[in-house]
Amino acid sequence: MEGVEARDVKERYAAFYKLIGESFSPHSVELIDAALALADQKLEGMVRYDGTPLIMHSVHTAEIVISEIGLGRNSTISTLLHDVVRMGMVSAEEVGERFGEPCTNILKGLCNISDVNTKVADEQADNFRDLIVSYSTDPRVILIKLADRLEVMRSLDMFPPEKQEKKSWESLNLYAQIAHKLGLYTIKSELEDLSLSHLEPEAYRHIHRKLEETAQERSRFIERFLAPVEEKLRQTGIKYHIKSRTKSIYSIWRKMRKAGIPFEEVFDIFALRVIIDCPQEMEKPLCWMIYSIFTDFYTPNPDRMRDWISIPKSNGYESLHTTVVTKDGHWVEVQIRSERMDEVAERGIAAHWRYKGVNQGGLGSEQWLSKLRELMETDTHTLDKRLDAPAPSDEIFVFTPNGDLRKLPEGATVLDFAFDIHSNLGASCTGGRVNHRNVQIKEPLHNGDIVEILTSKTQKPKADWLNIVTTSKARNKIKAYLREEAAKAANLGREELERKLKNWKLSITIDDAVSVLCKFYKLKTGTELYGQIASGKIDIADVKELITRHLNGEPLTQTQARGTAATRTADTASGDALVIDEEIHNLDYKLAKCCNPIFGDEIFGFVTVTSGITIHRQDCPNAMRLRAMYPYRVLPARWRSTKGQGAFRASIRVVADDTTGMVNRITEVINHDLKINIRSMNLASNGKGTLAGLINVEVTGSQIVDMVIYNIMRIKGVQRAYRVNN
Repeated sequence: MEGVEARDVKERYAAFYKLIGESFSPHSVELIDAALALADQKLEGMVRYDGTPLIMHSVHTAEIVISEIGLGRNSTISTLLHDVVRMGMVSAEEVGERFGEPCTNILKGLCNISDVNTKVADEQADNFRDLIVSYSTDPRVILIKLADRLEVMRSLDMFPPEKQEKKSWESLNLYAQIAHKLGLYTIKSELEDLSLSHLEPEAYRHIHRKLEETAQERSRFIERFLAPVEEKLRQTGIKYHIKSRTKSIYSIWRKMRKAGIPFEEVFDIFALRVIIDCPQEMEKPLCWMIYSIFTDFYTPNPDRMRDWISIPKSNGYESLHTTVVTKDGHWVEVQIRSERMDEVAERGIAAHWRYKGVNQGGLGSEQWLSKLRELMETDTHTLDKRLDAPAPSDEIFVFTPNGDLRKLPEGATVLDFAFDIHSNLGASCTGGRVNHRNVQIKEPLHNGDIVEILTSKTQKPKADWLNIVTTSKARNKIKAYLREEAAKAANLGREELERKLKNWKLSITIDDAVSVLCKFYKLKTGTELYGQIASGKIDIADVKELITRHLNGEPLTQTQARGTAATRTADTASGDALVIDEEIHNLDYKLAKCCNPIFGDEIFGFVTVTSGITIHRQDCPNAMRLRAMYPYRVLPARWRSTKGQGAFRASIRVVADDTTGMVNRITEVINHDLKINIRSMNLASNGKGTLAGLINVEVTGSQIVDMVIYNIMRIKGVQRAYRVNN
C-alpha cells in the first residue's frame, strides 16, 4: 500500500502488522498487506452487532491463526478474505489468481462450512462434525474455521440472545470436539467454557466463583502436599519439573452434573503432573521410581491406577496415572511422564474423542484427522504440501428441507434418502427436488444437498428399484415389500383356483391339483403357481383343460398346454379359426360393444357388411340371433396366447349397502389389494339404503374379472357384484 491511505490502514491495524512482521518474510508481509487492503476496501462501512467494523473479525481471526495455531501466509490471506468471498464481492478463483491457488481451495472449503445449517438435535452432532471434516479438502480449512469460531465466541456478548444460544451449542457440540480431536486443548477448553457461560450462565458463575475462592487454599495445599515428595526427589538427582493443572469450568460442571454432586465433592479439581527429563531408555524405570516415592508418603487408590507406559493407548498416549489420598482425606491425581511423553500428549495424540462410521475405503474421518494431527506436530506451515490423502469420500451428508441431517454412503440416490427418512416415504417416492430442482428417484446425491421427497398414493415399490438404491436399508425394505406383494398375489391365486375347482366339480383336491400343475409348468412351489394364476400368466381355462386330461389319464405335454385354448375353439368349427391377439389394430376387426369381450372369454367372429369382422362373446345377447340369421357370416375365433397381455376394459355392476366408507373400501380392494386400475366409477345412492352402479376396470383377462368380483363380494355390505356387457 502507498500514500496516506496506506498509513491510515497500518495505524488502524498496528498490532496485526507487528505480528505479521515478526512471523513472516518481507514478501509474505507484502502479500498479506495487499489482502488486508482489499478486505478493508470491500468491507468498508459494514459493522458487527456492537457497531465495530466487520473487518475486525477477520483481523482478529487472522491473529489467532498466526499466533495460537501457527499457520502460514496462505491461511492468513484466506482468513482475511473469507467474508469478502462469502458475500460474493470477490470470487475464490480471483483471490487464487492474485494470491496463489492454495487460497482458492481454502476459501471454497471455508464457504462450504459457513453454509452448513446446524438446525439439529444433539444425537446428530456426530454427523455434523463429519460433514465439516468432509468439506475440509485442504487441512488448513478446519484449523482456520476453529480460529474463526474462537474469535466469534470471544465476542459473543455483542450478539442477540438467539444467536448466542445457537453459536454456543455449535461450539460445544461441534467445534470443541474437533479441537479436542486435533489436540488443540487450549482452544477446546476455551470454547467449552465460553459456551457454558452462555448456555448455563448461573452454573458457570457459581463454579468460577468457587474456583477463585479456593485458589489460594489450593496453592497452599499443593505446596504442603509436594514438600516431602520434592525433598526425596532432590535426593535422587532426577531432573524434573511439576505442573499443576486446574480442570476447566466445563469439565467440573460436567462432573457435577454426571455424578449429581456439589462443587465441594469434586475431588479432582486439579491434577499434578511430574515431568522428568531423561533418555528414552530410562523413562519407564524413572516413572515407576517417582510413583514409589509418592506412595511412600500417600496411600494410592488401586482402582484409579492407570499404567499407560507399559502398554500405551492405541492412539499413542503414554503416562502413569495414580490417585492418592492424604491423611486428612484429600484426594489428588498424579500424572507421571517424560518430556517426550508430555510433548506427544500435549500435541494431541491423547485425544479420546473418535468419529464414527469410517473405514469404508480411503481414509475415513478418524484416519484423516489423525494424519493431520501427526503433521501438525512437525510443520504446520506446509500441511497442504505434505498431506496427499483426500478428505473422507466414502460418505455424504444431505439435508432435509427443515435442516435435519442424514448421513448416506457415497453414490446414494434420492430413493435411498427417502427410505432413510421413513419406509413409507420410500415406498411412495416418485422423485424429488434437490436444491429446488426436480429430479428422478435415481438421481445421485452430493455433499450438502437439500432434498425434498415427492410422493404419490398410487406409487408402489418395483423390482427394478433394487438397481437404483445403494443402502442396505432401502434394499431390505424394497425386498420385504415385494415379498409381501407376492404373498398377497399368491393368496388371491389360491382363492381363484379353489373357487374354480369347486365350480367345475372336478374330483381332485387343491393339493393334488397344485402338484399336477407345478409339475406341468415346471414351477418349484405352489406359491409361484398361485402368483402366475393371479397375474394372468397362467390361463385358468387352461388349468381346467389340464386337470381334466389328468383325471382322464391322458399324458400332459407342453404342446398340449399351448394348444388347449385353440383346440377348444377349433373343435367347434372343424377347421381353421380366426386368431385374435392384443394387437387388434393390425387386422380389420374390432371388439363388439354389445358384449365387450376380453381375453379368456369364449368368442366368435361375425363378418359385417361395412365394419369388417366384429368379435363377440359366445354368450353375447346377440349371439343366437346372428347364428340363426347369418350362419354363413359366423367365424370360429380364439385368442392367440394363453397369457393375458394387453389391457381390456370390463364393466362390473355392484349393489351394496349405502354405508359410510363403502366406496372407499371397494376402491381400496381393487386399487390397493388387487393392483387393478379403475378406468371409471359411478356408484350412486337410491335413497333407500342401497348403493348401486358400474365400475369399469382395466384387466388382462376374464379370470382377473372373476377375481375382482370375488374380492368385491367379500366386502361386508356388498349384496351383488357381476360382470355386465357394457
